[in-house]
Amino acid sequence: MTDAAEVYRLISANVQAVVRGKPRVVRLAIAALLAEGHLLVEDVPGLGKTTLARCLARSVGGEYRRIQFTPDLLPGDITGVQVYHQGAERFEFHPGGVFANVVLADEINRGTPKTQSALLEVMAERTVTVDSVRHDVPRPFLVIATQNPIEMEGTYRLPEAQLDRFLMRLSVGYPDLETEVLVIMSDCAGVGPDELSPVVHPDALRAAVAQVRATHVEPAVCEYAARLAAATREHHALRYGASPRGSIALVRAAQAVAATHGRGYVTPDDIKEVAEPVLAHRLVLTPDAELNQRAPADIVAEVLAATPAPTSPAR
Repeated sequence: MTDAAEVYRLISANVQAVVRGKPRVVRLAIAALLAEGHLLVEDVPGLGKTTLARCLARSVGGEYRRIQFTPDLLPGDITGVQVYHQGAERFEFHPGGVFANVVLADEINRGTPKTQSALLEVMAERTVTVDSVRHDVPRPFLVIATQNPIEMEGTYRLPEAQLDRFLMRLSVGYPDLETEVLVIMSDCAGVGPDELSPVVHPDALRAAVAQVRATHVEPAVCEYAARLAAATREHHALRYGASPRGSIALVRAAQAVAATHGRGYVTPDDIKEVAEPVLAHRLVLTPDAELNQRAPADIVAEVLAATPAPTSPAR
């Protein structure tokens, strides 16, 4: 099985057996997985951030590790350490928590800045350097991080360099009444992430990732992504707009969305679908915009409205 659309269908059905009433959130989360990009899930407590991450991890055969971020977590707990083996009279590398296919960084903003920085290299390059020795992590490799944006005590704000390494930031949101009833009933029946079985082998996921990367993108669509990113840099309410990494992320995420639709090419609508989750967390507001309670998502919407999209390619 190498078809990305089929991989998406299998994982989506598995995840939505537990995560009810959030098809768009599930779709975009799986798109991040297929793009081999990292995912930040940010929302208030109790809305299923960790459940979503665990369901994604359980759906993919391969190694899964969870790192619970706390103020006393050390960088070596994440990357690994060199330990002297007295019998062999040499140092041996003991891998840390990031040596897995799916890594859940739970409540990432509870880790200190020094500990958070241990993720910078591996998220960008899929390698870890310990004592000047470089180690590759397994592929595919995905970090799913969660954070609570309202509880500030004992937390550390994620720096822009860290945020920029996440392909997307998603919010789960409150369920409607009908969905909440289903969630309660599922909990009463004991349905949860631990009951899920893998539905996709890592080899199939690797093939799907390769197919996504090969999804055709017209030059006009690439230009559209670049113009959207450039427009954020010129917006009066922003100190800093999206970097070229942001425009690259737009296209990568759009390739994954196109693949979930079973298409071999990207349309401007795919770019529009991922623009808010890809760009909003990369934007830094001006002090005036913060005082006026402007939201980065609103600015992304303004940029989308003001930037003409090219005509969708005929296929």
